[in-house]
Amino acid sequence: MPNGIDEASYVRIGGIDQWLSVRGEDLSNPVIVELHGGPGASNLVFAPRTRAWERHFTIVRWDMRGAGRTFAAGGPEGQGEMTLDRLYADALEVTRHIRARLGVDKVLLVANSFGTVTGLRLARDHPEFYSAYVGTDQNIIGGGRDTSSYEALLARLAKAGRRKERAKVAAMGPDRSAWSAEQWSEYAKTVVTTDPLTYDTMKTVVIRSLWFSPFHTLRGLRAYLKGMTFSEQLGPQAMTIDEYAEGTAFRLPFFLFQGDHDVLTPPEPARRFYEAVTAPVKDFALIREASHFASFRHPEQFLDLMLTRVRPVVTGEGVSRTT
Repeated sequence: MPNGIDEASYVRIGGIDQWLSVRGEDLSNPVIVELHGGPGASNLVFAPRTRAWERHFTIVRWDMRGAGRTFAAGGPEGQGEMTLDRLYADALEVTRHIRARLGVDKVLLVANSFGTVTGLRLARDHPEFYSAYVGTDQNIIGGGRDTSSYEALLARLAKAGRRKERAKVAAMGPDRSAWSAEQWSEYAKTVVTTDPLTYDTMKTVVIRSLWFSPFHTLRGLRAYLKGMTFSEQLGPQAMTIDEYAEGTAFRLPFFLFQGDHDVLTPPEPARRFYEAVTAPVKDFALIREASHFASFRHPEQFLDLMLTRVRPVVTGEGVSRTT
């Protein structure tokens, strides 16, 4: 489009080359900076599914260190420091770069899944950079006090008669801060494969998006998967976080949109955290018939929430409902 943008290149962030994609039909639209999940799972593969979003927002998709094209460019030895603090610093640098490149004062911070760990911290600390925070597949680790999803997994395994897997998960114990990177990864994979809706979403949305991605070659997809394995080391680092202790006061609009059947990051802990949050505007909504990857399984529902609840707030055209 005449006032649109479609750029993709490596940018020097945190001392290494990191991949940034910027797409949108109208540069006067609000700018979204995405924080992808995984860890190490670039959102670039979902671009065809979220094409309609680009009519209403300019979307910045960043392959973090350890992910996607950033991992492919430098390999394991070229990723530098792999810590949550480093990702946080990188995200601030990306934010500053995009604000300068696009000439905007603030950007809309949208985080999904593992990206929400960093997203909450950025939103809490830097309301001067972000017009609002939107979390989906929101992680609420909460110091490990809530073990309901762990117990639900044990129950599903018992009901399915998968005794060996249940024994393995039981031996890990509910204290995720004591898990190794391998145990953290194994737990996530077991959650995905024991819930029919999540497993179907993995096959029909995630794997299909990977296989048919117009932005990746087969070699690129191999690097994508290797990056996810490499980035698993970040998982256990997050398990010691207590979001309540870090603070529930946010000085920017705050939104959580959660899959109503998500068993990996269930809606109940997210709603409890939302209820504890104080913010100038806040809103919570469920994405219907959705597991994890809710915004990518139902991109039309997510876009409707963004247009009816978020965009009016960040553009000053209206105020959001509180539910």
